[in-house]
Amino acid sequence: MGIYLNPGYTGFEEIRRDIYVDKTGLISFMNSLIGRPKPLVSFSRPRRFGKSYDANMICAYYDRSCDSRFLFEDLEISRDDSFEKHLNQYNVITFDVTGFIADAKDKDTDIVLNIKNSLLKELKGAFPGCIDDEEKNLGKALYAVVSKGNAKFVFVIDEWDALFREYKDNKELQEDYILFLRSLFKNKDTTSRTIAAAYMTGILPIKKYGTESALTDFKEYSMTRPGRLAEYVGFTEGEVKRLCDEYQMEFEDMQSWYDGYSFSKIKHVYSPNSVMNALQEEEILNYWTQTETFESLKEYIEMDFDGLKDAIIKMLGGERVSVRISTFQNDITSFKNKNDVLTLLIHLGYLAYDSIKRETYIPNLEVAETFEDAVSGAKWGAVGAALSESERLLEATLNQDEETVAEALEQIHGSVSSVLNYNNEASLSCAITIAYYTAKRYYSIVRELPTGKGFADIAFFPRRGIDKPAIIIELKYDKDADTAISQIHENRYDGDLKKYFGHLLLVGINYDKDAKGASAKRHSCVIEKV
Repeated sequence: MGIYLNPGYTGFEEIRRDIYVDKTGLISFMNSLIGRPKPLVSFSRPRRFGKSYDANMICAYYDRSCDSRFLFEDLEISRDDSFEKHLNQYNVITFDVTGFIADAKDKDTDIVLNIKNSLLKELKGAFPGCIDDEEKNLGKALYAVVSKGNAKFVFVIDEWDALFREYKDNKELQEDYILFLRSLFKNKDTTSRTIAAAYMTGILPIKKYGTESALTDFKEYSMTRPGRLAEYVGFTEGEVKRLCDEYQMEFEDMQSWYDGYSFSKIKHVYSPNSVMNALQEEEILNYWTQTETFESLKEYIEMDFDGLKDAIIKMLGGERVSVRISTFQNDITSFKNKNDVLTLLIHLGYLAYDSIKRETYIPNLEVAETFEDAVSGAKWGAVGAALSESERLLEATLNQDEETVAEALEQIHGSVSSVLNYNNEASLSCAITIAYYTAKRYYSIVRELPTGKGFADIAFFPRRGIDKPAIIIELKYDKDADTAISQIHENRYDGDLKKYFGHLLLVGINYDKDAKGASAKRHSCVIEKV
């Protein structure tokens, strides 16, 4: 066993000893490509979504230097017709690009040349007499090995895009790297004869030049186009429910904190790292911030593109926004408009994407907290201030401090008036959701909740274990707050909710758009305890 050539099954064996969700169906998919033209796959996902786990799994399955049957015989792949045919039948070459980047920073070496030389060195050592000592072309070296009767190769490349992220302005290095991959996987004379399959994973999809992928022979799957691999992006709802049953955790808590990513075929996808941390620590927390700070998010949402700030404010207010993903060049420098920035945030996991409606949104409470940190620390003026003050606003509401609530909502409504038409309930509803942003930690917030004889504009449901009252908010404009409270009673909004929660706060909010002078854009609030 080597470092890069046939590393064995140790990595996957360690994974199996921990909390494990069976994702070996991905191997079935890879097996289905072997023997066909272009058996090359690129599957990109954000950090924390199990990319390295899958890489270790694939290596352990194909590696001919070991017998890894015992790690797979109780998993889904063992029931597939292709299991025996491909188990431990190939030479595996695997490497993590971030490791070579670290070496380059320590030793000031040429990264691409170091990758080629490191792989060649192990190949020459493992297959003596097959490769000329002077051979410097990796593709020719692979062909020399296979032509002598040895098994074909399976390539597994982890963090394949790290060069584009770490050296985002070094175009020469990026082009050198792409040329290396092209020569390896697109040589008509040798590739099909030497490579059985290739699997690349990273955060970004393959770099585009114009509308064309830099590596056209790869089948690409990503956060915007997961296709048939959608169930392997993260944990599915069924998988999380089974884990919650096994580890005696509340599924509803997992759902509100870590669910939210949705695809056409799989409607509920969870962040694997966060779910596993919650199970191990026996506590629902924001584990996102342990692996990445909000600084990178802050950098992107502060970019000066028309409509970007407005889109972020809408999403903070619980809205979805339309996004065009087609112009994104799959790097972190070639931004032309707000759509490119939003698409990058989808690939980084900060936003979720609805491919049917072509809309993006903040997926869950865990990511919402990261947005709160980023916006509060960014140059966002009144919006950032409102998020910072939202805890105090909630306390004022719970204390039935009507004047403080009205003044705070008046201020935040003004700060988002450029996003939506100021004079309608949609704008006011967006403003209120932003103003009560941190309330998401304690409440599930539902807009337009069907109940009684009508719809509650906004309903706050206390999360499990939270000793706070439920809250129903009714919005009006050009009327008065008392009218809003009356409507709650008349439509019996509290009727269906009262039996679930001890007591309610009914909050009526009115915005008088036609008021003049000192009363211009005046907000009023009435709070009643039931």
